Amino acid sequence: MIGNITPKLPAKLLGYLRPGAPALMLSSGADGYATSAYTWAIAIDDMHIRFAVDVGGSSMTNLQRSGQASIQVIGPGSVSFLVKGKSRLLKERIDAAAPYSIMIWEMEVMGAKDQSWTGVSTTALMYEWPAEQREAMLRMEQAVYAEMRDWTA
Repeated sequence: MIGNITPKLPAKLLGYLRPGAPALMLSSGADGYATSAYTWAIAIDDMHIRFAVDVGGSSMTNLQRSGQASIQVIGPGSVSFLVKGKSRLLKERIDAAAPYSIMIWEMEVMGAKDQSWTGVSTTALMYEWPAEQREAMLRMEQAVYAEMRDWTA
């Protein structure tokens, strides 16, 4: 561990991401500036995070160009991490996300930086779906996490 950066996902983060959680996926545009996108992320083990990427968006273009990404995870209590690594496309379409066009990417973790502050508590990054879509979207979200967890080549 270098300061507050670990080469693997720490137990606290691994435990939070194992069932799946919303996150922000950060990538670098061709102009060198950062872009961010909301995503679903799931830890496969302490070295791999799978995440969702919209087909046709700038994040997809950035990942296809460089494969470099960061995942910002903000959870309850003191779960606040920035994870960086090299990413690769696993699956062109997440079946459970239909009719939306979303891909599965996987990051090989290079480092996880604990960004929590002693004595400071965070609230989880979360989606709040419109009431009329809430139940259907929550079911889809859980199905997406299951597909990302269970995917094999």
